[in-house]
Amino acid sequence: MQVQVHDRAFSTGRFIPEGTEFRKFLPVTMFHIMLYSSMANPSPHHRHQASLKGVIDFSTEPPLGANERVEARRRFYHIVNHFEDTEKRNSSGSSGNEPYNRPVFVRLTYEYALSEESQDHYLRAFFRFMALSVTGEDVDFGDKNLKDEIRSTLLSFADYLLDSFFLPLRASTKKTPQPSPAHRSAVERGAQQFFGTPERVSALHGTCLVRDRHRCVISRRFDQKEAVKRWEKDGKNYKDDDGNSLVSEGFNKLEVAHILPRSLTKIESGSELSASKQAALAILNMFDSGIGHLIEGANIDQPHNALTLTADLHELFGDFRIYFTSTEQEHSYRIDSFLPPALLPIHLPVTRTLYLTPNRTIDPPLPRLLAIHRAIAHILHLSAAGQYIDRILRDVEETGVRADGSTDLSRILRLGLGGWLRVAI
Repeated sequence: MQVQVHDRAFSTGRFIPEGTEFRKFLPVTMFHIMLYSSMANPSPHHRHQASLKGVIDFSTEPPLGANERVEARRRFYHIVNHFEDTEKRNSSGSSGNEPYNRPVFVRLTYEYALSEESQDHYLRAFFRFMALSVTGEDVDFGDKNLKDEIRSTLLSFADYLLDSFFLPLRASTKKTPQPSPAHRSAVERGAQQFFGTPERVSALHGTCLVRDRHRCVISRRFDQKEAVKRWEKDGKNYKDDDGNSLVSEGFNKLEVAHILPRSLTKIESGSELSASKQAALAILNMFDSGIGHLIEGANIDQPHNALTLTADLHELFGDFRIYFTSTEQEHSYRIDSFLPPALLPIHLPVTRTLYLTPNRTIDPPLPRLLAIHRAIAHILHLSAAGQYIDRILRDVEETGVRADGSTDLSRILRLGLGGWLRVAI
């Protein structure tokens, strides 16, 4: 819902501390808008809201049978392709009011699920949300009322995926905070000794620098801070981790970058994840069944979920503008971007083999997590959902609520209430 706002209190630039109850900071008029946005214009989406938890809970369900899977896929494409073609015709014949291509978004999310089991879970969720059986007769698109209802519910399913996973994920992938890396001796004792969040990230930073030989895994630039330490100790004889001279090297400040963001499992208050974050993790499991346990709790800050990157590449990676595609060689990736070369700090694509520690004392980045990151990047780009999300986040960061009503206020409010971002109002 888009709302035209004439409320000076909403544009004062007040800052909400992370973890604070969002509603306390809203002027009364904004709270009324929030209530209105959740009640106005009922749609099939609201008809399903009470059962959404069941839609994405697959903990006790077996995968689809072979024949059932074939039938479910056929019915899925029968529905999605019909409306995908319709949306393309509508957008080509008008100014194109849809913020992103929802049928394409729904299709791509299915196609980029990483396993057959994950795709089965996605199909179950889709048909439950649509209130249709997995098998059966095709939808009669000659029935206008039925066609309109199916279309409305399909678009609501796309919005549910966007609001529950893609938008919060993208909003929360700002660069990992960069406390000073733990000293190497602390790293060697093990990051599990660090219990507080800043200490864990500090230990992770130091661990990844050791594993990645103090180099960015993409550009191969050596860490500037470490280079200064070695120059002060050894002068012109300073060397890298492999014993090669650093005299002719270029250097950059290096950072630790999470593959999947820390906010996915960050508990704002109490001892449990919010309903919003539980929903996001459930959708994450539809990309790769069972992946959630690899980033639960402190696991989110383990080396298998982190890379060493320069600051500029960290930002692009966090924004899903750079992605890693695995090659036939283990731990080797073709690294590429959707951006044109002029907007990149280095030439891409490049192929890199990630460094491994002797006897693998430090885990390498997990291929499953890099594959999920790649899938998300492609879905956001190919459906134009990424551009739409960028517009929302620019409104939050730069302009606040626009007077012309173009700001998607309800989505910004949900992000704040879900604990996904710091919001200035």
